[in-house]
Amino acid sequence: MRRLGVAVGSLIVLVGGAAAVLELKPPKMRAVDASKRFEASPDRVARGRYIVEAEAHCLHCHSDRDWKTHGAPVLPGMDGAGWDVPWADNHMPGPVFAPNLTPDAETGIGAVPDDAVARAIREGIGHDGRALIMMPYESYRNLSDEDVASVVAYLRTLPPVKKARGKTAIAAPVRWLVKMMPKPLTAPVADNRASDPIARGKQLSEIGQCQSCHTPVDARHQPLPGMAFAGGQPFTIDGVRYLSANITPDASGISHFSEELFIQTMRTGNVGARRLAPIMPWSEIRKLTDDDLKALWAYLKTVTPVAHDVERTPVDLKDNPAIDDRMAPPTTAAAQ
Repeated sequence: MRRLGVAVGSLIVLVGGAAAVLELKPPKMRAVDASKRFEASPDRVARGRYIVEAEAHCLHCHSDRDWKTHGAPVLPGMDGAGWDVPWADNHMPGPVFAPNLTPDAETGIGAVPDDAVARAIREGIGHDGRALIMMPYESYRNLSDEDVASVVAYLRTLPPVKKARGKTAIAAPVRWLVKMMPKPLTAPVADNRASDPIARGKQLSEIGQCQSCHTPVDARHQPLPGMAFAGGQPFTIDGVRYLSANITPDASGISHFSEELFIQTMRTGNVGARRLAPIMPWSEIRKLTDDDLKALWAYLKTVTPVAHDVERTPVDLKDNPAIDDRMAPPTTAAAQ
């Protein structure tokens, strides 16, 4: 028994030591070139606007919105000023605050070097050296150098808003895993915009995080195998639970859609008399050009069909406290 006690004690010391190392070890990052400046030419700002407001719909998560109104419009004067993510309602491991992206010098990115903003967008490292969570930098990693310069140039044109942000504080061990994710981008990224409609649609899907939001996840928020784009991932906003839709070309998904109906849905946020959930950023996606919306539709028609019926009625958790919005893994053949 004494030997067992010594062994257990040694294991505790080892685990504690490993935890201390993980806690102190910084994420991998490259040094920022504080002297680098991105010229804000009219063409560059226009391109940045399109990426921020349409392709990547950045401001959907970086602005306070009226979630009760169709399309979840941004509250007046709060464009890009940050959002307090409802982390507790969504079972996240700690508070998360989307940063203020306006050029306010005290609370936004006004005093942050251009290269540090670019690093955050494509490499997931904040200007203070922390690893970012919820920021889909892996999807933005393939943005060309010119595209990311355009994004930064456009963000500099937003009206500055003085809005202090809270500090994101993710609990261990998740924060250790988050620190292991970023990888420095050390080589130039050339323009890679696809000309083929399906390839272009795939790019738009990746930049717009379609698969991330429309794929069900397990209790650890890991995507379920074989369920890409099949819907059913829960999102709770203002106490109301919404489930992402099945957008595969299955009968339980969008096989009944035509290109015309798809574009109409993205432009209006309505499928007939049914409104899309406010968490769906259709009010940003509607700003895509006709060609880009057609490309996105062409790509979605090629994803693997998955039979998965998703409940479309929002649930007010205040009136239904017994409902657990951590959705159990579906029992379709694709998930087995």
